[in-house]
Amino acid sequence: MKFYLEKLAAQENLTQQETEEAVGKIFTDEISESEIAAFMIGLKTKGETVDEIAGIVQAMRKNSLSFSKKLPNMIDNCGTGGDGSKSFNISTTSAFVMAGAGITVAKHGNRSISSKTGSADVLEELGVSLDLPPEITEEILEDNGIAFLFAPHVHPKIKSIMKVRKELKIPTIFNFIGPLTNPMELDYQLLGINRGDMLDIFADVLNTLGRKRAVVLNGAGSMDEASLAGENQMVILDGGVRSRETLHPEHVGLSVVDNSQIVGGDAKENAAILLDVLKGEKGACRDTVLLNAGIGIFTAGRAETIQQGVFRAIESIDSGAALGKLHYLIEKSAQYKKAVI
Repeated sequence: MKFYLEKLAAQENLTQQETEEAVGKIFTDEISESEIAAFMIGLKTKGETVDEIAGIVQAMRKNSLSFSKKLPNMIDNCGTGGDGSKSFNISTTSAFVMAGAGITVAKHGNRSISSKTGSADVLEELGVSLDLPPEITEEILEDNGIAFLFAPHVHPKIKSIMKVRKELKIPTIFNFIGPLTNPMELDYQLLGINRGDMLDIFADVLNTLGRKRAVVLNGAGSMDEASLAGENQMVILDGGVRSRETLHPEHVGLSVVDNSQIVGGDAKENAAILLDVLKGEKGACRDTVLLNAGIGIFTAGRAETIQQGVFRAIESIDSGAALGKLHYLIEKSAQYKKAVI
């Protein structure tokens, strides 16, 4: 690690290959926690480049569980977290709506780190298994169109990084790259981030990672989800070309609602909100999901505009298709648990 740390100390950028090699070493038992911390702080102090972020991501994906099948037209809609909004699980709820609209969703997520309830917490409360083997996950994706990939399960070597990250108690690039590290081969991605200044760099990283199309957004109120509270800043990546747009909820027929109206609670409360939305209950939570799912449906190329994406999201909920995707996942989890007992 000395070579890489000396370069960072001298404010020199690492190449993508160098970064990938450095992070690959971190996943061995040869690197001390102090060296890991120095690497994180060195990148943060210098400022991370697209190549460095892509190198970290590729190293993490190479050290993840192996998934053999390449399913076409897959998307993930995981956000970075860390926005402090205490909202209910918007992206998780939206994922089922997207799946109900006929999109294959490899939903990557974790337990709560900066909020009350992470995607893993709420899905576990609903009865979804977090530790399914890769072959079962792939089977579910093929049959159901949505499966959950629990980050600590699919990234078993990440414990040392997580330990140092928590002990540092300051944000580094490892606080933001979770959504980029999905081990499945994605064609599309909807990525929410609470940092408006990082939209372009994350879009460039997604381009480096080979996404056909992606949307990186920062919601009104600095949320890592699209918000009904006002203007949402988006960078759209399409065929390697970046464009920047602003989306207001009224542009797609939705009313303005303050972010305080979508505050969630613990896993039990957020599970109830998720179910209520998928069962068709009207209100701010539903409309927030319609906005985010609509953007996701547009990102995956199943709608020509976000407005059309919102219409398809409405159909997914009101037809019962979205709820059916959740029920399948719960039933499959119960069957797996019974089989391994």
